[in-house]
Amino acid sequence: MDRVTSLPQEKKLSTSKSARAISLATLIKVLEDGSYSNISLNNSFKNSNLSVADQNLATRIVYGTIQYRLFLEYQLKGLIRTKLTERYINPLLLMSLYQIIFLNKVPNRAVLDEANKLAKQFGRHHSSGYRIVNGILRSFIRRGVILPKENNKLEYLSVKESVPEWLVKYFVKNLGIERTQSILTSINKPAKNCVRISSLVNATEVFQRLKDEGYQPKWSNLSDHDVTLKHGGIGQSDLFKKGQLTIQDEAASLVVEAFDFDKTQVEHVLDACSAPGGKTVQIAENLADGDVIALDIHEKKLRLVAENAKRMHVADKIKTQACDARKAGKIFNKGEFTKILVDAPCSGLGLLRRKPEIRYTKSLQDLHSLQKIQLAILDSVSVPLQKNGELVYSTCSISMEENEEVVKKFLQRHSQFVLKPFKLSKLESKTGMLKIMPDQNGNDGFFIAKFKMRG
Repeated sequence: MDRVTSLPQEKKLSTSKSARAISLATLIKVLEDGSYSNISLNNSFKNSNLSVADQNLATRIVYGTIQYRLFLEYQLKGLIRTKLTERYINPLLLMSLYQIIFLNKVPNRAVLDEANKLAKQFGRHHSSGYRIVNGILRSFIRRGVILPKENNKLEYLSVKESVPEWLVKYFVKNLGIERTQSILTSINKPAKNCVRISSLVNATEVFQRLKDEGYQPKWSNLSDHDVTLKHGGIGQSDLFKKGQLTIQDEAASLVVEAFDFDKTQVEHVLDACSAPGGKTVQIAENLADGDVIALDIHEKKLRLVAENAKRMHVADKIKTQACDARKAGKIFNKGEFTKILVDAPCSGLGLLRRKPEIRYTKSLQDLHSLQKIQLAILDSVSVPLQKNGELVYSTCSISMEENEEVVKKFLQRHSQFVLKPFKLSKLESKTGMLKIMPDQNGNDGFFIAKFKMRG
């Protein structure tokens, strides 16, 4: 589809603070400019007076439209008969289609009415864009949803579940068609609202507070210290602000559990890729005596680590340092650390439910490129780990290239390391590797491997 991406004559993005105007402004930034959805949406909310209900509506429209982008674009086939010369039109069409198809409580006439208002609001002076939008949406309502023929399974699943065909093919090749269908269906379900209760507080009392405040908490099936909530908003609560809990997916919190912390000894731990600091804080909570050095390549991101550490009351045990983890072996002394965590930069394929734009921005080549970075980090951090020390490697990806293949290649390069079985509060790995799939329990996909350096 040939679209003009920017026109100087267009109006500036609307200053209206309605939920749908903010949704459209955010989607223009994400779909047309390549901005991150969470950052753009959060910035929009800061400058608005939207009620919680309207924020929830805007969030659902934005994330739903991004999540189903490929499916929604397919619905426009045969309906566009003119060049779309204003860049707001495509995002407006997609978010309107999302509401018509997926938000059953919103009448079609209300979606059309709002689309017309937004087209006039965001369009150029004397623009006929609202007529184009209105005509296309009415044509869709008359025609209905379309899908490719089911005999082309890859294309059918790609459009139906709104996942690029290369990724569908990749999953089918590695997991089979039935598991692929299960995963693709699961990643289009809403992400859980999860929190991890600090190990420094009384978990039973915090759980009761969550009940009293209407969050309808449930203990996690994966971990003893994680709780799922019925709805969001916990980031504005006193429990969060006072550091009694933090927002963290239950699968992500399993990573630090893989370590065997020794409360009788001084522990020096390196978190090689620490930002935004959720796992750094969790490590610090487990130290009776010792400290954590938190690295990140970006100085700016380390401020998030420091802020999280302060809020969670472990700032005295955490030191931040801007550093490329691939240089850790040259910066730190040999045998300096008792434990090292590498929560490596990855494709994020385990987060497709929570970060829907990932499905459209990653490629098969990325998996191979990231593997090189991951191995370089592991090679480097293997130097400052002491003998009999523990090295935990994790990713929020479910690809073979970033996980099992990385482990295999690392062990081939470093014969002094072996995989070490580990037990978590509710799970265990007898092989030293554990992969959590996104269709298992509605959680994020994660991979954990634990190495021990021979004495």
